[in-house]
Amino acid sequence: MKIITISRQYGSGGREVADLLSKKMGIPFFDGNLLLIAGERYGINPGLFKEYDEKKNTSFLYNIAMIADGYTSEERVMMPYKLYQAQMDTMKKLVQDGPCIFVGRCADWILRDECELVRVFIYASSMEQRIQRIMEVDKVSRRDAPSRINRKDRDRKDYYYFHTGQEWGKLTNYDLCLNTTTLGYEGCAEIIRSIAEK
Repeated sequence: MKIITISRQYGSGGREVADLLSKKMGIPFFDGNLLLIAGERYGINPGLFKEYDEKKNTSFLYNIAMIADGYTSEERVMMPYKLYQAQMDTMKKLVQDGPCIFVGRCADWILRDECELVRVFIYASSMEQRIQRIMEVDKVSRRDAPSRINRKDRDRKDYYYFHTGQEWGKLTNYDLCLNTTTLGYEGCAEIIRSIAEK
């Protein structure tokens, strides 16, 4: 059985696909919970992981948290690399325990030489579907949803390029590109399962 990595547009339902797939295959999936595991393992404040999660640029709040935690200016500069390294080491350890699914966080790049992968990109051709999903799941208003979608996708693209030098969402970086608008979450999960179990 192959390790599965899922990159996804914000609001496309990539996390839901991963959850369905996890249940179908009886294997764990890691997304934001990976940050907690890495934070515990490396003694890093989980709040720093959350602030930096899939973002290349750091924010004002990130810098305040760093200062409050007593980090020097040099440590603040190096922290994004340290956080990425902690996630990378955690992923490499988790794949040794057996098959699993990783959502985002450059997993397809990090694990490219570690194990046999199925690299998936999940997208939704319907902007309305994406808007509805983030309104329901993330409690974003309809008015704010389009700009939030654009910002989150841009953050993911920048983060991916910053750490990999590759283009996030580029078809040739993935084995499968699946559209939840036409295939649905269940359909996407079933296609991935059939390939990962070969």
